[in-house]
Amino acid sequence: MSSSLTKGLRRSTSRSSAKKASAKNAKRAVKAKPATKPKAKRAAAAKPVARKTATKSRPARKTVAKRPTKTKKVQKVAAKKAPAKKVAPSRVKKTQKVAAARAVRPIPRPAPVPQPPPRQPTQDESAALVAFERAHKEFVRGRFAESRNQFRILLDKFSQVSEVAARARTYLAISEARLRTESMLPKDADSLYDRGVIELNRGEYVAAQEMFERALKREPEAAHIHYGLAATRARLGSIDLALESLQRAVDLQPNLRLRAQHDHDLNPLRNDPDFDRLIFSNPA
Repeated sequence: MSSSLTKGLRRSTSRSSAKKASAKNAKRAVKAKPATKPKAKRAAAAKPVARKTATKSRPARKTVAKRPTKTKKVQKVAAKKAPAKKVAPSRVKKTQKVAAARAVRPIPRPAPVPQPPPRQPTQDESAALVAFERAHKEFVRGRFAESRNQFRILLDKFSQVSEVAARARTYLAISEARLRTESMLPKDADSLYDRGVIELNRGEYVAAQEMFERALKREPEAAHIHYGLAATRARLGSIDLALESLQRAVDLQPNLRLRAQHDHDLNPLRNDPDFDRLIFSNPA
């Protein structure tokens, strides 16, 4: 009996020891599991490092030349297919021959149209021209009263000659206007001289010349009037007439040479040797 009990105890103790051993082994297994997890984490952390190194070691991509577009290919094919147009040599020679023939041929010019002979003036037209020339001479001389009368006679006789009559009317109007201004002008020589000096300073040289000439008609031996007329004619470019007037003024009043040496109105005369002889030479 004791042996059976001891066997049973032994079995129970062995079973309990086996259970305890299995329980310890299970606990050890549970405790050992977390040790494996960090290995997995390390492996996972190591993977991206390997990828980065892999990306750095990749070779650079080669640039591939672009392929020509289809339109360029079509143009090249069309250019190869289309043959160059050749001009027939016979046509070129013909055109050259025609051009050479045209160049040699003289250009036909139209025949000159015969011009009719000039029309001869009628008797009235000839007489009107003669009367107009006579009246115009009086106008140029400054005899406006005489020219006015002659232009009036011309218009009374030859009004049918339209061209001459139109010119005569123009000169008649000018003559009448000059006569009206003459009636308003002063009559004495000194007043006319003063008026001439005013016109000379204003640059109205034609009017100044007329005033000085009128003044000389009333007082022909006035040296200052001759001098003013010389300055006016020099401004108008009448060199010979200006030297004549200046010679007359110096002969009448020799001290006018000093005035002439510095007078700007006489500048157009300074390049003339007669002016130097007249003004700068010692009087005999």
